[in-house]
Amino acid sequence: MDGTGKRQLTNNGSANFAPYFTPNGKRIIFSSNLHNPKGFDFDLFLIDVDGKNLERVTYTPGFDGFPMFTSDGKQLVFVSGRNATSRREFNIFVADWVVDSTEHYLKQHASYLASDKLEGRKPGFQGNMEAANYIAEQFKNIGLEPIGDNGTYFQNFEVVTELQLGLKNELVLQQNKKKTPYAIDKDFRPLGFSSDTTVSAGLVFAGYGISAADLKYDDYENVNVTGKIAVVLRGSPEGDTPHSQFGKFTALRYKAMNARQKGAAGLIVVSSTSEDSADNLVKLKYDNSFSTSGIATIHATRSVVNAWLKANKTTIDSLSAQIQRSKKPNSFELKKLAVTLSTEVQKIKKPTQNVVGILRAANPIPNEHMIAGAHFDHLGYGGDGSGSLAPSKNEIHNGADDNASGTSAMIEMARQLSDYKGVLKRDIVFMGFSGEEMGLLGSAHYTKSPILPLEQAVTMVNLDMVGRLKDNKLTIQGTGTSTNWESMLNSLNSDSLFSLALVKDGFGPSDHASFYSKNIPVLFFFTGVHEDYHKPSDDFDKLNYEGMGKIVRFAVNVTTSVDTPSARPDFQKTVQPVMASGSGRGFKVTLGTVPDYSEGVVGFKISDVRENGPAQKAGLKGGDIIIKLGTYEIKSIYDFMYSLEGFKPGDETDVVFQRGTETITAKVKFDKRN
Repeated sequence: MDGTGKRQLTNNGSANFAPYFTPNGKRIIFSSNLHNPKGFDFDLFLIDVDGKNLERVTYTPGFDGFPMFTSDGKQLVFVSGRNATSRREFNIFVADWVVDSTEHYLKQHASYLASDKLEGRKPGFQGNMEAANYIAEQFKNIGLEPIGDNGTYFQNFEVVTELQLGLKNELVLQQNKKKTPYAIDKDFRPLGFSSDTTVSAGLVFAGYGISAADLKYDDYENVNVTGKIAVVLRGSPEGDTPHSQFGKFTALRYKAMNARQKGAAGLIVVSSTSEDSADNLVKLKYDNSFSTSGIATIHATRSVVNAWLKANKTTIDSLSAQIQRSKKPNSFELKKLAVTLSTEVQKIKKPTQNVVGILRAANPIPNEHMIAGAHFDHLGYGGDGSGSLAPSKNEIHNGADDNASGTSAMIEMARQLSDYKGVLKRDIVFMGFSGEEMGLLGSAHYTKSPILPLEQAVTMVNLDMVGRLKDNKLTIQGTGTSTNWESMLNSLNSDSLFSLALVKDGFGPSDHASFYSKNIPVLFFFTGVHEDYHKPSDDFDKLNYEGMGKIVRFAVNVTTSVDTPSARPDFQKTVQPVMASGSGRGFKVTLGTVPDYSEGVVGFKISDVRENGPAQKAGLKGGDIIIKLGTYEIKSIYDFMYSLEGFKPGDETDVVFQRGTETITAKVKFDKRN
């Protein structure tokens, strides 16, 4: 040792002394009054030899200092004022030293939760229940108290898992006095969002069923479908052209809404050979919306519809090719033909559950608690309509990063914080949410049926996809939901352990949004999307367990920092920045609403509105159900989204919504979408 290569490891404005290397030589333990720089409350801390990854070791009020290890590295000896009878009394303590087991536990949790045995943890299925049981068992081992239903760790609710055909599904052609019935599942099949209804009406071929004013194209322009059944092609006038301008109009939900808007009483869709040479009927599937299209909607085979077109001396393929060549509509009435169409689709519900446990502080501030949560559900075997980005692969989607990683981190937060319950000022509720992939259903259920009063929740920390830390880049969202957050986070990261990306917005596609909408400050930890996202390849062996351990320690430090002051953090709404003119993709406008996916209603139910957004300015608030926007009847969230295509920034129109038993009409002026 010649004194060269010296470097400063701490620079935190506190008294830091008595350093000692840990047995493996990779970290240093020392005493500091970091959390009380002007006082004499000293605790033991660990720091990496490069000055990063600061971690608090002791939490007992008073003095802890002069740490040293035994020669075999198995015990720590230090001086402490704990248990003293006077301010001048200090005693020597010995404690077992256990090498950080966080990474070991993280891998144990994630390898089980993301195993094939759990079959993708889809809500309503056995693998999801086994995941819930595992989390509950971990909560029990850690010492969390169950606060769920009937003294268990579970808060139960139901989700729609599949659709089944009802008894009333028929398609009958009437031509002159002759009736021709067709076979369900052979000649036709209802779409999953069809209304349960019966209609008898004439037929109108309406091209691709698209009305696109900006593209100067409207299949309904020269035909009247009021009270009739529209027959439309799947796809668009540009076929399978990549990046087609018509791409956003190809969804079957859009075609059903547009037909209804034009006055149609029903919709029959059909595939051209270029769209589907096998002419397979669309599978009966649930698209995570309780709401129907508002009209009878089915898929019929080409052979069925071609028979109807014989009198017009044409076929589906001829019509499709002609429209694609000309890029002009070719719509007409099928005279002397009528059909009776009946549809009935049953939604099958199955039970799932949130997992809830509480860490009781020894002497908690009354009527206050903190929340840490993560969703544990995923996509099962994937497939169409599941949310999979590889929908053609009917394989187990293990969801290691999404979100076995966050669930594992949440469990380890609970384990580490359980060591500090003697000094915590507030109880901490830990939650595993189900149904997140179906629209934040678990967290929405909790906030609508809270076990503890929501107004007592001081903050909510959410961990979702924290398993792919790269270059130490960590995103924390919700930093604008309290004036405390950014300064606290930057202070805790003063050693630059992470390259932090701080995002102010309190909303977002994860469970923290349910709590933010209830005026609770939130923080959402996230390491980013990757090529395995929502694919069968998201496996546990690809997780960065060392990075997850760092995030767990940081989240624990965040939690204790929130807990340390007696005053709870303030709450503020965040304002979404307005996008510069000329930028952006997709919808041109926004109403500033946040959808509520958790209830089956006719219309578009909102869980909250954005601060200073058009909806808030128009007087809408969480719980309202929008049923009409301008001339558009709104039966579902899909109707609402497609209706936005009809407006430009600055447009003003009427919005009709239900609030309880009232129906209210207000004026709304659209903002440019961010």
